[in-house]
Amino acid sequence: MATLRGLREVPRHLLVCEKSNFGHDKSRHRHLVETHYHNYRVSFLIPECGILSKELKNLVMETGSYYFVKNLPVHELITQEFINTFVKKGSCYALTYNTNIDEDNTVALLPNGKLILSLDKDTYEETGLQGHPSQYFGRKIMKFIVSIDLMDLSFKPDSKKYERILWSFKEKKPLKFDFLLTWHHTGVEESMMSYFCNYQIHEHQPKIAVSTVTDLQCPVLQSSELRGEPEVSCSAGELLDWLGAVFCNAKLNNEPNSFISTYCCPQPSTVVAKAYLCTITGFILPEKICLLLEQLCHYFDEPKLAPWVTLSVQGFADSPVSWRENEHGFRKGGEHLYNFVIFNNQDYWLQMAVGANDDCPP
Repeated sequence: MATLRGLREVPRHLLVCEKSNFGHDKSRHRHLVETHYHNYRVSFLIPECGILSKELKNLVMETGSYYFVKNLPVHELITQEFINTFVKKGSCYALTYNTNIDEDNTVALLPNGKLILSLDKDTYEETGLQGHPSQYFGRKIMKFIVSIDLMDLSFKPDSKKYERILWSFKEKKPLKFDFLLTWHHTGVEESMMSYFCNYQIHEHQPKIAVSTVTDLQCPVLQSSELRGEPEVSCSAGELLDWLGAVFCNAKLNNEPNSFISTYCCPQPSTVVAKAYLCTITGFILPEKICLLLEQLCHYFDEPKLAPWVTLSVQGFADSPVSWRENEHGFRKGGEHLYNFVIFNNQDYWLQMAVGANDDCPP
């Protein structure tokens, strides 16, 4: 019975909502985008729009490629050649593919040069590396977190620290994974395709799906009322629920004979003739998301019928971190996401959500 009750329990979720203006000196919007490293889906919704502007369309089409490398040894990510070629000459991101954060060993490379490993107890002890217990396993510790700073001045080939870590990954406990990698840099440099040519490497382009939603019932929002106001405007939480339904292509009219969804649009609402929905799926750089957010802000440089647009970003469910170096777990959902509501007066709402095994969003 206790097991059944546990299955029925709704896992804890955290939703942080705040409002600001893109013109404010202390606005956090750019920092929060840049420190959410591992993004797999980006969606934006523009009410009263049927065709994208040339600038937005170009940004969507130029999201950038990413790479899949099969059976890549972890020690390849700590060689001085890799560090000098990619880590020190741009922002390099890597994430193990098809690994479950709560069960498997997982690895992530952050753009600040930190290599984060989430290891099970046996692997952790076999590597002999220094780390700390995961904060999400209670008294029976089954996972450990190891952080290696590749940019540390003491992390060089002639140091004992470097030699010990390299020996651990190459000889004591060799670790191999399928990796997703991407790299943001300026200028013409070494390509990942040529660098990892001795391994099975494939270049991928993000998948882009666009649609025009007609006669869409939209919540009425007021930029100054984050909590909403009865019979006047909807709250940030209500909007996020509504967005989820729109992204799932759910019906919003609460038909009595529907066995799929009884959800309906929060009130008050208004019906827009058409709305443009675009979803990009892949391994998407924070730098590209910053450009997309900036362009959506410029959407209102000329008068528009739409009072607001949204930009939603979802992180990989099995990434070992959410924001910055905050430990991330899966449990029953694994979600870590954020959403911007961009108003025509340059005010914005920012909603950040994480699941049960996460710290509060920054």
